[in-house]
Amino acid sequence: MKQTNLKMIVLVACVIALFANYIFAEDWPQWRGSNRDAKVSDFKAPATWPEKLNQKWSVSVGRGDSTPALVGDKLYIFTREGDQEIIRCLNAETGEVLWSDTYEAVAPTGGASRHPGPRSTPTVADGKVITLGVGGILSCYNAANGDKIWRNDDFPGAWPQFFAAMSPIVVDGLCIAHLGKEGQGAIIACDLALGEEKWRWSGDGPTYSSPVLMTVDGMKQLVVHTEKNLVGIAVTDGKLLWKIETPNERRFYSSATAIVDGQTVIYTGQGTGTRAVKIKKDGDNFVAEELWANSEVGTNFNTPILKDGMLYGISTDSKLYCMSAENGKITWTGSEEIDRFGSILDAGSCLLALSPKSELIVIEPGSTEYKELARYKVSDNPIYAYPVVTGSRIYIKDQMDSIALWMVE
Repeated sequence: MKQTNLKMIVLVACVIALFANYIFAEDWPQWRGSNRDAKVSDFKAPATWPEKLNQKWSVSVGRGDSTPALVGDKLYIFTREGDQEIIRCLNAETGEVLWSDTYEAVAPTGGASRHPGPRSTPTVADGKVITLGVGGILSCYNAANGDKIWRNDDFPGAWPQFFAAMSPIVVDGLCIAHLGKEGQGAIIACDLALGEEKWRWSGDGPTYSSPVLMTVDGMKQLVVHTEKNLVGIAVTDGKLLWKIETPNERRFYSSATAIVDGQTVIYTGQGTGTRAVKIKKDGDNFVAEELWANSEVGTNFNTPILKDGMLYGISTDSKLYCMSAENGKITWTGSEEIDRFGSILDAGSCLLALSPKSELIVIEPGSTEYKELARYKVSDNPIYAYPVVTGSRIYIKDQMDSIALWMVE
């Protein structure tokens, strides 16, 4: 009897060890993580970084720049194969495909054809998965089995110049997306369960930026970078609360998600540097008061992170930089050009920057100097998606075909 009990204890311990990373792992259910701020709270950084990372598995899933979504032990991947866009659910431990669904989708043309796959990150909420295809098709699936629940194609044949790229957001049972094309667009809120439209704000067309949530004076509002403006939209009814003109310069397009810090909004991405405003209640209205502006340094196709009062990003001239979030002053700039399409995460004790050149760069946070801790080659193909990081695991989707699980050991 004692030997049987001992075997049972050992078996239970093995099971717990196998699944511990997922029982306590942090989800990455949408664009830039749980709070859309690119912060990872449970990354297990090693005391000494290894010479190389260990690739546990790699799976062929199709082309695309869409960042995967991770919820529990399931990984949701949105890609393109041939004439179809395809959503897959993988076992995050093994890479095994659990379910998939496809539909015929328009193919990007012109300059956008170099990136034929989806750009938009799936959003997972309340047992559902939302995807937005390059042609503006919004789809909702059952996260457990892949059954299609509803589909929305309100703007057929209408998309931005480089096709749809914003990532939908779910707030208070509403699925909210910015659809349409230049001069003809709408921010639309649908009932998540049924797909029925609840409200829409018709105005500017969409950009390649994604909405983020903020609350001011008890009012939940979406901060959205449109083709011409940065706007605040009420979550409850779609009312326009405030607006700031944000003209683009040269061939720059609004691709960076706004950064929210309390009542402060920091925005960049359209070629005019970086600016910070404070959103305040003024009587019955909301106003945006400019706090500072740095017209020299901003991003193009990446969103900075805010950590300990400092902004870390990749500038329009492709260099890593650190900027004070209090006054917009630059405190250091890296010497190397790593590509302005890269991404950067706050992983607690370190920053993780991923270059389209397929290098994962580990940086020590600090306002006085650039200090690189490690660098790893993680693919033979270009990478435009964010890494998804949890525990000691790093999931990386390359542009051409595969997603891989790398372990920090």
